[in-house]
Amino acid sequence: MQSLGSTGKPARRGISVRMGTVGMAIMIVVFLVAVVFAANENDVVGWLVVLISLGWLLIFSYVVFTLRGAARKAADRFSEAQQGFAPAQRQAGPSDEATRARDLKLDHSFKIVQVQVGVVREYLGRDEGMVERALETIEITSHNARSMMKNAGEGPVEGTIVD
Repeated sequence: MQSLGSTGKPARRGISVRMGTVGMAIMIVVFLVAVVFAANENDVVGWLVVLISLGWLLIFSYVVFTLRGAARKAADRFSEAQQGFAPAQRQAGPSDEATRARDLKLDHSFKIVQVQVGVVREYLGRDEGMVERALETIEITSHNARSMMKNAGEGPVEGTIVD
């Protein structure tokens, strides 16, 4: 089974982180260019452009840092869930043993049915009592096997099993 966790390689930054960094750099350059032009021209329109670019820079910064924080929290939660999943995976042993025991019981039930089919074939037409007991055994065994397979709330069927 392949692990979803760390592979020992240094973590690479995702495309969204790189794009956020590039976008932040562009917004800072736009703001600085607006400040330089507004200082050179010293008019109201230039300073309005500076305020607008500052507003966009602040909004962009808020979005980028919020998303980065959410991504870190999600990565931490994923890591915690993965660590919590590993012990649960190790504890699957008893369940596997229970499944194996159930499969062995089902196998035994099918063998009983096969033997009783042989009894029916051997005594069909000669001993109706033996055939009836064999059919009853097949019915009981198949009912019990089905209840094991679907975990029905019904208990096992009672009766005499003919060997």
